[in-house]
Amino acid sequence: MKKWLWMLGISSLLAGGVLAGCNGADEGSSSEPTEGGSTDGEVVELTLTGWQSSPTEQRYFEETVAAFEEQNPDIKVNINTIPDQYMDVLRTRLIGGEGPDVFFLDAFEAPGLIETGVVEPLDEYITDEFDLADFEQPLLEAFERDGVLYGLPKDTSTLALFYNIDMLEEAGFDSPPETWEELEEMAIALTNDDEYGFGVVTDLARLMFIAQSNGGQIATDNQATFADPRVVEALQPIVDMRNVDGSAVEPSEVGADWGGEMFGLERVAMVIEGNWTVPFLDENFEDVNYGVAEVPTINGNEGTMAYTVSYVMNRNSEHKEEAWRLIEFLTGKEGMELWTSSGLTLPTRASVSEKLDYADDPIYGPFIAGQSYATVWADDTNLPIINNNFQNQFTSAFLGQRDLAEALKEAEEVANSEIQ
Repeated sequence: MKKWLWMLGISSLLAGGVLAGCNGADEGSSSEPTEGGSTDGEVVELTLTGWQSSPTEQRYFEETVAAFEEQNPDIKVNINTIPDQYMDVLRTRLIGGEGPDVFFLDAFEAPGLIETGVVEPLDEYITDEFDLADFEQPLLEAFERDGVLYGLPKDTSTLALFYNIDMLEEAGFDSPPETWEELEEMAIALTNDDEYGFGVVTDLARLMFIAQSNGGQIATDNQATFADPRVVEALQPIVDMRNVDGSAVEPSEVGADWGGEMFGLERVAMVIEGNWTVPFLDENFEDVNYGVAEVPTINGNEGTMAYTVSYVMNRNSEHKEEAWRLIEFLTGKEGMELWTSSGLTLPTRASVSEKLDYADDPIYGPFIAGQSYATVWADDTNLPIINNNFQNQFTSAFLGQRDLAEALKEAEEVANSEIQ
């Protein structure tokens, strides 16, 4: 999930992790072998396909897999990384019969791929000892279809408000905004010749919870509905912050590629970004004095976004028993703690979050708090089409090139024509 999250930030936004283990398999191993199981003395080779957003993430991932191999000497995991066009390459391999045994699947893409029938249902593999109830329920639901579970979320990321402590103090503020109205007022006060109060990433993946904050929906029955007046009304204040107040900008306007970079460059005093931004800032902008707070409430309601990626099994894998042992380890309590201890991504198990003390951390706490009320970046099979059409038209409205209502109406019509 992280590559998508990181690149979603780097292209315009997307979404980062850490470790695990047990004898032969993580706790809750299936007692009954399934087809393709290994025989005594044989070493079964599995292919695990995914992506990594940084060398640091790659290192942690390899260490986690190595921990699995150490405790499962009868299984060798070959890590295959697809650096670009992940879903296109993956689909081609699956269709051609050369798909991996286990692979990453983003919640955004899950409905469409599950519908093709290439993903193995996991319900029959899961035991009571695996403790499925330990997962955050909305993150599990992103990988369900007709009551069947097809993936287990390996990690998650949420959005929170990053604020520049020094810039706020210079403007006379001793704390970040708690409501959207306070954010708008502070953004005006924080704007000067070459610095802006608020940075905006114009992706629907970042704005979905705001778009739906007045009761409208960006999609209904797998059709685009973001031209709903309630959606337009919810998004208009963001457009007005740039075109009326002059207090907001998007990354390219200040020479940045994504929200975390424009914040690190101190061109904006506040930005809503994901937890993957923390290691980025610490590694590249260590002198920036920043804090993190929960996203300001809108109409008195809490809101943010959550992104997640699961491990799924290829239905055509010849080694399903071993593939499940790998998934079970990587999403088990020990394995998830190992993987998410770096802070690049956050646990999807409540017990792991508690053990790592993320909830009490002043930087990571706001991200953990948001998991309970976040809108998961997922919908149905047509979300990719809906997302693409929203992106271009909303950006044009944000940049003052079009009226927002007209832009979203055109985008909705085009999206639904493509869906038809």
